[in-house]
Amino acid sequence: MPASARDKRSRLIAAAVRLVHRQGFHRTTLADLAHESGVPLGNVYYYFKTKDALGEALIEQYVSRYEALRARWETKADPRARLDAFIQITIDNRETLAESGCPMGTLTSELRKGRGRLATCATRLFADLLDWLEAQFSQLGKSKTEARGLAVHLLSALEGASLLAHNFGSAKYAVQEAKLLRAWVRDL
Repeated sequence: MPASARDKRSRLIAAAVRLVHRQGFHRTTLADLAHESGVPLGNVYYYFKTKDALGEALIEQYVSRYEALRARWETKADPRARLDAFIQITIDNRETLAESGCPMGTLTSELRKGRGRLATCATRLFADLLDWLEAQFSQLGKSKTEARGLAVHLLSALEGASLLAHNFGSAKYAVQEAKLLRAWVRDL
């Protein structure tokens, strides 16, 4: 794909991330996407023949983002430090969470309601995170079953805090839960 085509596709995906986070996947039209990205509507169809194709691109964008984050976290020698870095993203994004909720949680929740292929693809986002979190708890000496349960607890607590922060329009819910989880991880 030529550089200009990659640039347009990247602009479209970046615009889709913003729009879908703000207004939801189903409420975002390809015309909205064209307007937000500055790419003519006719060109949008060249890159995304269907709305599902756009959804798949969004999922892949989040997969790539979290792969990059996990790679950065993996540079930390200690699993507790890696878990702490994971928790830190909630604190770093607290204002966004209060304003629009968790981008990945919002997207996956909306797509799962459709129950189609896109819903199945969206499951990968949290599945990959849970697997990574489980590995961190395993490295802390927890059994496979216990490590999985701890991973589910950590991710559920942060997603729940994100939901509360958004519902009440206050970052304090995300920050408060993140601080409690940091102490919990230190004490494991």
